[in-house]
Amino acid sequence: MAEKSKSALYYANNPTARKKKAATDKKINARPSQKKKRADCNKKRAQAKKAGKNVKGKDYDHAVGKFVSTKTNRGRKGEGGRKKKKR
Repeated sequence: MAEKSKSALYYANNPTARKKKAATDKKINARPSQKKKRADCNKKRAQAKKAGKNVKGKDYDHAVGKFVSTKTNRGRKGEGGRKKKKR
């Protein structure tokens, strides 16, 4: 079994902080943009499976436009996680 991250340990030991985070996450995930993004991911995933592609352990990356490993997709910093173009 994998070890818990620092943040997982923190929330496990601080129930009030965990409740506050859960409330914040609920608000964020209820946004229409998030719902649309989630629905799109599910649709792309179903299409890929139907086409016979192996998408196990992968997430659809909206910025790249293809399936990438969850480690790559979720490990990026911030929303989208791409570096901004320099002007």
